[in-house]
Amino acid sequence: MALETYREKRDFSKTSEPRGRKRKAAAHNSFVIQKHAARRLHYDFRLELDGVLKSWAVARGPSLVPTDKRLAVQVEDHPLEYGDFEGTIPKGEYGGGSVIVWDRGTWEPDGDPHKGLEKGHIELELHGEKLHGHWHLVRMARRPREKNDNWLLIKGEDDAARPEGADDILEERPESVKTGRLIEELEGEPPGWSSKTGRINQPKRTAVKIAADPSSVKKARTSPLPDFVEPTLAMLTKKPPSGKQWLHEIKFDGYRLQARIEHGRVRLLTRSGLDWSDKFGKELITALAALPLKAALLDGELVVETSSGASDFAALQADLRDGRTDRFVFYAFDLLYLDGYDLRAVPLVERKKILEKVVPSGTSKIRFSSDFDADGDLVLEHACLLGLEGIVSKQADEPYRSGRGRSWLKSKCSFREEFVIAGYVPSSTARKAIGSLSLGIFDKGRLQYVGRVGTGFTNKVAEDLYSQLENMRTDKSSFDKRLSADEARGVRFVRPELVAAIEFRTWTGDGLLRHAAFRGLREDKRATEVIREPSIAAGREPELPKRTVILTHPDRLYWPDEGVTKEGLADYYTDVWKYMAPFAVQRPLALLRCPDGIGGQHFFQKHAWKGLNENIVVIHDPKDKDHTPLVSIDGLDGLLGLVQAGSLELHPWGSTIADWEHPDIIIMDLDPGPGVPWERVIEAAEETRARMNQAGLEAFVKTSGGKGLHVVSPLKPSADWLVVKAFTKSIADQMAADSPARYVSTITKSKRQGKILIDYLRNQRGSTAVAPYSTRARPGAAVSMPLTWDELSPAIGPAYFTVNNAPTRLAALRSDPWEDFRSAAVPLEQPKSRRRRA
Repeated sequence: MALETYREKRDFSKTSEPRGRKRKAAAHNSFVIQKHAARRLHYDFRLELDGVLKSWAVARGPSLVPTDKRLAVQVEDHPLEYGDFEGTIPKGEYGGGSVIVWDRGTWEPDGDPHKGLEKGHIELELHGEKLHGHWHLVRMARRPREKNDNWLLIKGEDDAARPEGADDILEERPESVKTGRLIEELEGEPPGWSSKTGRINQPKRTAVKIAADPSSVKKARTSPLPDFVEPTLAMLTKKPPSGKQWLHEIKFDGYRLQARIEHGRVRLLTRSGLDWSDKFGKELITALAALPLKAALLDGELVVETSSGASDFAALQADLRDGRTDRFVFYAFDLLYLDGYDLRAVPLVERKKILEKVVPSGTSKIRFSSDFDADGDLVLEHACLLGLEGIVSKQADEPYRSGRGRSWLKSKCSFREEFVIAGYVPSSTARKAIGSLSLGIFDKGRLQYVGRVGTGFTNKVAEDLYSQLENMRTDKSSFDKRLSADEARGVRFVRPELVAAIEFRTWTGDGLLRHAAFRGLREDKRATEVIREPSIAAGREPELPKRTVILTHPDRLYWPDEGVTKEGLADYYTDVWKYMAPFAVQRPLALLRCPDGIGGQHFFQKHAWKGLNENIVVIHDPKDKDHTPLVSIDGLDGLLGLVQAGSLELHPWGSTIADWEHPDIIIMDLDPGPGVPWERVIEAAEETRARMNQAGLEAFVKTSGGKGLHVVSPLKPSADWLVVKAFTKSIADQMAADSPARYVSTITKSKRQGKILIDYLRNQRGSTAVAPYSTRARPGAAVSMPLTWDELSPAIGPAYFTVNNAPTRLAALRSDPWEDFRSAAVPLEQPKSRRRRA
């Protein structure tokens, strides 16, 4: 690899990494191992050869135990100067994170290293400060779609080797051999700067000097603290702007507030100037009062972040309703006034630099809203793949202008807007609760009907809305046109005064909402402010599968705390069906049924029952002498028939009903025991993938929706169940034997503390595993979500994706992450005799 690839991936005006150059071969061969805390911790193993550093990323670091075969992914060549690099790489840049020189020294090849590179087996001796002796680098066969070569780093049998169970050199010697620092000591240091070594080739920058005193800031003017400033409002756009003049921020899902601080007294003002200081508890007010300033006006968003890490307006509403204040966080994204100076005329980029100094890092209640100067399309794509609401793009050099204009633009991942409540239908399953809302939007002063929303209400919300709306009833519809018989059926009309936040899949060709879900009331907005924006006018409806199943009691709550009803679950499955279908149709199914929702009775069912929906297919296992009927589905209507019956989890066999005895899929369930960090589960998935690749199989990954990950391989159905089970058991047993401190392959709970169970038992006749995209009958309404391998990160946990955010992710996908799943299927080869270890 040439250094061009290394340079193309880096912006040397932002990172202090050396630009470097290729050199003539030196008299001796150096090696370096750098410990790198980037998106996830790994070790970069680099060997000097032909004037550059040949480089491999070793996910779990080197091991002195010869039976520990560590995955090493070959990456681009690095310049020789990189061998001395230690410091921080800015976030947002390639490899952003902390780097220390963990080991260094010289190496000797055993034979011609060029031939070793070509053949895929390099034998070498290391003479380092920590590592010594004989080592092997062995290349594995590259599979389709893999961008890099996967190698294994293996310690040779010699005096420097250690037996299994011996102390781990990585834990024994975690420090830098250059400075003695631990990698944790670099956290919080400016990029390119070290508290022990001083400046590390920090490039010069032409940045505006910002003093702590705003009096020295150009365009800041003396002024008394305003009572309130009309906020800048973002204009909706279909596509984020591009260019260096734009900064991009995550769009938060909460309440827009101004924090007005004057000599320790704090007021929280809504976008219309209402004082909501008493709504959010003392902790937030105390944190704002403790900021290092005398007087200020901060613009920001108050949010509640769920366990996934994303802000959630419904959760914010629930906390306000329940009087819970411990989860409130204020993200400050602009500073309008500071200590006697009005900053509205100061360019945004300078205001944010001052704001970042005002808001201390590490606080749990008040946080600085970081921006990204990357391409807007890329920032939006990543936000959408994470199921977030969208981004806000702001012109970096613009002053703060009140009102709606084009200096702030918002781009959304999904349709999420506010609508006026003009009627409701009572619940069919609960007394004094709403079942659905009739919604409208103002256009030229007239209220136009846009449809109903029948999911997204918790029990408490449904009851509270019923109480509010009953007191607002009117005999006359407020809509500008007469509703059809279906639209008006059961509706009780109310005065159009309340505003609801609604998320929906799309607009239909008739201008109605499709697959709408309630997210909360917008008490900070007046109904007359809710107008149709031109850019969200009804457009062409994307193709979705047709469904004919009529749901009884569609407002029945299946996930009460998340407000997911039977109708909401049916909408979700309609959205994901084109992705899910290949893994669900024409297979024997086991179901987890909860007819009254996750708070009621749970039972597994694989046999047919009385009153089966006509769209559910009855099948018979050819090996079952009793011919007890099983269930299967042929299409979306079959799945919706299961939804009607309260089936909240779908567990298919690994074979189809066309070939019961030959599985076409392998599932390795990585189930972490107590005390296992998520990063270890990711490493286990990558190791499982490497072992599948060694066996000639492609591997895909998905979250389980529970605690772990599933590594899944497609098969051509040729091997029988006994062969497949034996193969998967050998993988699990070998991983447990190679890394007994990390893995177990037996289910015994007493052996699982701090370890990951490699569960291969899903791969035997009659056993099942949860289907891709299936929901889980647990709090949170999580789903089992297929991912690309590049998406695996600490930011996406096993239950990150839910019924509520999964459709946003899927709508943002450029392609199905498992698009090549079936085309990658190969027959499972019969086990070969084990080769002698190198």
